[in-house]
Amino acid sequence: MPRLRNDTFLRALLRQPTEYTPVWLMRQAGRYLPEYCETRKRAGSFLQLCKSPALACEVTLQPLSRFNLDAAILFSDILTVPDAMGLGLYFTEGEGPRFERPLREEWAIRDLSVPDPYSHLRYVTDAVGEIRRALAGSVPLIGFSGSPFTLACYMVEGGSSGDFRNVKTMIYDRPDLMHRILSVTAEAVTQYLNAQIESGAQAVMLFDTWGGCLSAAAYREFSLDYMCRIVAGLIRERDGQRIPSIVFTKGGGLWLEAIADTGCDAIGVDWTIDIGAARQRVGQRVALQGNLDPNVLFASPESIARETRAILDSFGPADTGHVFNLGHGISQFTPPDHVSVLVETVHDHSRRLRQGT
Repeated sequence: MPRLRNDTFLRALLRQPTEYTPVWLMRQAGRYLPEYCETRKRAGSFLQLCKSPALACEVTLQPLSRFNLDAAILFSDILTVPDAMGLGLYFTEGEGPRFERPLREEWAIRDLSVPDPYSHLRYVTDAVGEIRRALAGSVPLIGFSGSPFTLACYMVEGGSSGDFRNVKTMIYDRPDLMHRILSVTAEAVTQYLNAQIESGAQAVMLFDTWGGCLSAAAYREFSLDYMCRIVAGLIRERDGQRIPSIVFTKGGGLWLEAIADTGCDAIGVDWTIDIGAARQRVGQRVALQGNLDPNVLFASPESIARETRAILDSFGPADTGHVFNLGHGISQFTPPDHVSVLVETVHDHSRRLRQGT
């Protein structure tokens, strides 16, 4: 593989000096881009798009053609892992992801097993390799997975949920069954992320989308402990290069110090916490990624630039340890031109901060 021409993102994750603050966006390849919608239509369905390495590569590259982003992220879905476990993933228009066979029975939970990522998820590892070749050393490629608890929420509920009633009932009534699900899923996620790394991913991220719905004690026991296992089991170096890891718990601002203890290289933070305060709390232990409210991108270009500068100012003028991102995924209704304003403001203002102007 060719050497990277722009490794700013990787250096920031490793808290090495950078000339400016790198930026990428969660869900940056998505429905806000007309070209993505065209490709998805050609694929026939979202799931078929995910399962075609060629089309996954195509949509991964689309935002990089429009915006001066500092990283690409694999186009896939967090629910590929439970789908490979045999739960029967499908998508219904207007309802989101669903599983044909949610985990409600003890026998089904006891029978749960770790899928082989090179067999059951070969379409993902093939996509990673194809994307790396297509990037040709321009920017790094991020691999990712859902966290065990977030995946368990979908696996037990059978889809999205407003109150996580089935998951939380299992946590408090049958914690043994929940730990069984989480233990198998944590091993599956570890193998899955390592397969992505072996296939060419240069950084990996854990999306703990629903960890913030838990109490402090339950978060540590049912989410954080399993992410610790995964981080400890990740490949840390490949082809002489460090492979940084990012842990993102939406709503996890209360637990930043504990997340830093996982051994990850960076913590993703949502928009509910001031990034300067977060930096003071974690010090030099980890880098930080975030954290503009995605809804700011509906505002005027002047407002987007103002709010973006405010986050960079809050983090401070240091030339290490910050990757700019949204506090969660970009909305499908975002005007693409507003993303250009964001990216340009991050690069321009962070350079000025480093120069003291």
